[in-house]
Amino acid sequence: MSISGSPDAKQLAERYPHIFNRSLSARFATPVVLLLALAIFVFGLVDLDFSPSRMLSGLGQLGWIARMMLPPDPGSSLPIYLKALGETLSIAVLGTTLAAVFALPVSLLAARNIVPSAVFRFPVRRLFDTIRGVDTLIWALVWINVVGLGPFAGVLAIAVSDFGALGKLFSEAMESADRKQVEGVRAAGGSALHEIRFGLLPQVLPVIAGQVLYFIESNTRSATIIGIVGAGGIGLQLAEQIRVLEWQKVSFLILMILVAVAAIDWISGKLRFAIIGRRAIA
Repeated sequence: MSISGSPDAKQLAERYPHIFNRSLSARFATPVVLLLALAIFVFGLVDLDFSPSRMLSGLGQLGWIARMMLPPDPGSSLPIYLKALGETLSIAVLGTTLAAVFALPVSLLAARNIVPSAVFRFPVRRLFDTIRGVDTLIWALVWINVVGLGPFAGVLAIAVSDFGALGKLFSEAMESADRKQVEGVRAAGGSALHEIRFGLLPQVLPVIAGQVLYFIESNTRSATIIGIVGAGGIGLQLAEQIRVLEWQKVSFLILMILVAVAAIDWISGKLRFAIIGRRAIA
């Protein structure tokens, strides 16, 4: 039973021919794309030598490792591990701080509302893209060969990698700032530097501070990973214990990392709310 006055299928087809009378190629586009994606997926499994039998046999080995990890036990190395954890946190904080300090002034040159000319803005943006396109682990390998093993290489790796990422985020935050405050400074007779200092930066600094806090939290994990390749910190200790099959110490180190990340997440959340304020939920 149809509702009086409602259009029937024929009327709808006449009104929306692009929906009801689609071409043959349009109707087959979705199935073809799905089949192509499935073919690429199967090819990837074959090319990467994916083997269900190897996975099933490896589950037994994984279960044995999990049993060997219990209970977590640092042995007599707890002071060494605490020092290594502090080193990892120092790498994350110092590397992120250096990246933010250098990225902030350079990001001004990448913001469209500060540098309108694309001739000057384009190379700065491409610089950020190039630097952040290289993973932190690769930067760590580069700096280890430049300055040697140790936490100094880790700090440089995080600082360089985050310079590109933070520079992009800072410039985007500046571009989204309200122009009214900038125009107010200009109407009061302020120079271009006054517009940036008193009209733009007060708006974006809370956002920038929140981003830096988030990167410190994220870089705690990154500092652990780059430590495995020789950049110091708790990652180096973790790699050494895995190498000698000390699984109880490995599980204790992993537990330390999880607790540290959770604590930093809680602290950074409190600091972010203190900086930007709590938003009322409508």
